[in-house]
Amino acid sequence: MIRITSQLAIDENEIELQFIRASGPAGRTSTRCRLPCSCALDVARSPSLPEDVRARLMKLAGNRLTNEGELLIEAKRHRTQERNRQDAIARLVELIRHATEKPKPRIATKPTKASKKRRLETKKQRGEVKRGRGKVED
Repeated sequence: MIRITSQLAIDENEIELQFIRASGPAGRTSTRCRLPCSCALDVARSPSLPEDVRARLMKLAGNRLTNEGELLIEAKRHRTQERNRQDAIARLVELIRHATEKPKPRIATKPTKASKKRRLETKKQRGEVKRGRGKVED
């Protein structure tokens, strides 16, 4: 089990790790770790994720989310498979942890009497300026 928060954990069987060849001239060994959460952690159908967390995670994932609802995280910072695997899982956990935070609801405020009065005064002044632009009569 991969612990996300105190109430949320994801089974390791839900995550599919796939190692692919690193790009460039030194790409002779399969060290780059690619973490597609397609077969394993399918965000759209994961039993471990609550509905509200799933919706926020899909919004946060952006272009890392496929059309089928699979989250793809690619790790290629390190030179070993193990460190790239740890990096990919840590980034996945951090993304899910960020999705578990509920956004603070916005509280609408009303304008004060003084601000309403100032707004009306400036509108009156502007109207006077425009009214003064008419033709001048003798």
